[in-house]
Amino acid sequence: MTPARKAAPSASLYRAIWRWHFYAGLFVVPFILLLALTGAIYLFKPQLDAWQERDWRNLPVAGAVTPDAQLKAALAAVPGATFHSYRLPEAAGDAAVIHVGLADGGMRDIAVSPQGKVIAIDDPEARIAATVSRIHGSLLLGQWGRLLVEIAASWAILLILSGLYLWWPRGRGLAGVLWPRLGARGRIVWRDLHAVTGFWVSGLALVLLVSGLPWTDGWATAFRAVRAELGLVQGPQQWKGGVDLHAEHDHDAMLRAAASGKAVPMGMTLTDMVARAQAEGVPAPAILSPPGAPAQFGPPNGNIWKLTSATQNRPIARTVQFDPMTGDVVARSGFADKHAIDRAIGYGIAWHEGQLFGWVNQLVGVLTALALMLLAVSGVAMWWRRRPDGSLGAPPRSADAKLRGVAAITLVMAALLPMLALSLIVVFVFDRLILPRVPRAARWLNRTRPA
Repeated sequence: MTPARKAAPSASLYRAIWRWHFYAGLFVVPFILLLALTGAIYLFKPQLDAWQERDWRNLPVAGAVTPDAQLKAALAAVPGATFHSYRLPEAAGDAAVIHVGLADGGMRDIAVSPQGKVIAIDDPEARIAATVSRIHGSLLLGQWGRLLVEIAASWAILLILSGLYLWWPRGRGLAGVLWPRLGARGRIVWRDLHAVTGFWVSGLALVLLVSGLPWTDGWATAFRAVRAELGLVQGPQQWKGGVDLHAEHDHDAMLRAAASGKAVPMGMTLTDMVARAQAEGVPAPAILSPPGAPAQFGPPNGNIWKLTSATQNRPIARTVQFDPMTGDVVARSGFADKHAIDRAIGYGIAWHEGQLFGWVNQLVGVLTALALMLLAVSGVAMWWRRRPDGSLGAPPRSADAKLRGVAAITLVMAALLPMLALSLIVVFVFDRLILPRVPRAARWLNRTRPA
């Protein structure tokens, strides 16, 4: 008999990528289901917030009091609270929302009617959208949860790219490639649903995954370090994510933060500043914060009144700074004033949150989330139908150990995704050093090399 020939390089490459795709899928599927569901819900944060604030709108306007009187009522309702910001009413009859800090480090949003009556004291962290955001970003597990989400997102990127390689037609017809073979049955139906859906959603899914990286710990920290070392951008980043490794060396920020704890002379009252803020017409929600108040990003305000648009559609957001003695505008900044890197990330975050193109963005986001869930379910169904008894059913290892292309691609992705690199090291140690010492587990994982 003719001895079995060594697998062709293309076949070995296909088998190796298929194996990586399989294991990435097993790890990522639970996260995809949870993150797609919570992400789809969070797309509707403006609607959820408006529903929860429905009793704060369309109130009587007769007998309206000044913003200073509203602030006085809010602070009286929560003794010991510190004034952080005043959210301007979007329309006549809407309550003002005064954000305060508590002595224990907590926060409260106090809704005050036009007549100066406190109508609600709300914990912003207990809102539906805030809870969904914490599940989506950290699985309610704090920093460890954020790291898990980042690892899952990194492996999901690898999963999509490897899936596109496996999808490539290689001489097949378009049925089962661009559309499912509707007359097929059994495992072929699941295979076509998986492959075709994966192709059509891959671009949108990659945009979602990459645009979510600025919120992570590992990737965002590395990016912040590069951003600072190369001098690409001056000032704090305009998104939450990562640890600022240079914060302790930012002496100007430290001095501003220290000065913010001192009393700041002010010739302008909150009522004066609200009138000036309303004249600016920044997109809602419009947040006015006093001198020394904590800022959303970076150090405290310093010796200024700051008006900030908190809209999730970042490209239309603007910031205005006022002199506390005269109320004169001392600085204005908008999206066009930011560095190109920050603008690119701003577009990505606005798209990720479903606010860049209004309801169209939300619709595309929901369809992307549904497609990702279909991918996860169809992938599990394919695996379950082909899984042999007594084995995980993993694709066999390639007989060719010299797959330099796979190694090169993996190294490039690991360099771009720090948590992928760390997890790959763990996988390598397990696969090469631990698993060979446990033959039964190796057989179950189909770890043995083919002849």
